[in-house]
Amino acid sequence: MREAQSEAEQVLSRAKEDAHKIMQDAQNRAEAERKAILERASQDEERTRRQMVAAAQIKARTLQLKKREEVLNKVFGEAHQKLSSLQQWSDYDRTVRNLLHEALTHLGTSSALIQADEVTLQYITDEVLEEISKELNVKLQVKGPLGQGIGVIVETEDGRRRFDNTLETRLDRMQDALRAPIYRLLVGETP
Repeated sequence: MREAQSEAEQVLSRAKEDAHKIMQDAQNRAEAERKAILERASQDEERTRRQMVAAAQIKARTLQLKKREEVLNKVFGEAHQKLSSLQQWSDYDRTVRNLLHEALTHLGTSSALIQADEVTLQYITDEVLEEISKELNVKLQVKGPLGQGIGVIVETEDGRRRFDNTLETRLDRMQDALRAPIYRLLVGETP
């Protein structure tokens, strides 16, 4: 009986030790799992925070670019409205010659028809036509007034090619190159 009881006590003691080890292992695994869950949650939180910060930065940059575009569009709109004042400048005759010369050079034809607004037509005299004609070796003829715009439009006699050198079109062509320098001036940066 004693032997059985002693043996039972040993079995019970080993069972208690095994149970304690199992319990300790379970606690260790639970603690490791808890730490892993907390680490993943912390990483998820950090990732979410970074995404929110990035989204806020993108939104702020988008708003800034939108405002920039509004300001630039306003500046170019005002510039378009003031183009007609160029015709009152004392050197507008030279500007007309340059507009014609540039358009004809770009077109590269032996004969051309010229259209211009009413004010510009006053500066395209027979003398100017003859001078540019000799210089570029091109036959020139005034086709008539422009329906809209300030400056000149030159086209080949057959009408297949034309070069619009009105001030409005020139400003439109230059807008992309002018956007950054104008904005820098508006915000006070030195060019």
